[in-house]
Amino acid sequence: MERGFSVAFTGHRSYHHESDDALQGVVRQLYADGARVFRVGMAEGFDLAAAECVVQLQHIFGDVCLEACVPFPQFGNRFSAVDRMRYNAILGVCNRVSYAANAYEQSSFMRRNDMLVDGAQVVVAWWNGSNSGTGYTVRQARRCGAKIMNIYPTTQYSIEF
Repeated sequence: MERGFSVAFTGHRSYHHESDDALQGVVRQLYADGARVFRVGMAEGFDLAAAECVVQLQHIFGDVCLEACVPFPQFGNRFSAVDRMRYNAILGVCNRVSYAANAYEQSSFMRRNDMLVDGAQVVVAWWNGSNSGTGYTVRQARRCGAKIMNIYPTTQYSIEF
């Protein structure tokens, strides 16, 4: 891939750092391969963990761009106190923040997921194979021709796209 390509992250809110080593390794390898733009959906769980990996990379390399694709401005208000602090800290260091809607709408989550994969060459997923928002995003990424890297730790049944 050419230098400067984009990466998006998608994963379940149930993520509790069980794949942090794999996530850090993938982020560093993608940077070494030329990725410079990293997009996150800013949900609790995998999204925040992925964003924190990118923030660590920003401290080492000055050419890393972190983009937050957020469903609506008040999205983080419903997070736990700890995750709300993480969320606000990450937003504070993002190079770009985009909102799918100005306020909550039922479609704002799917529109955010579409924003994530639009133009991304690689999507890093923590997906258990379920029919979920993460599953929707993986399917959209596949339709757009993005490479999918699923780092979910257990073997899944065959996943058809």
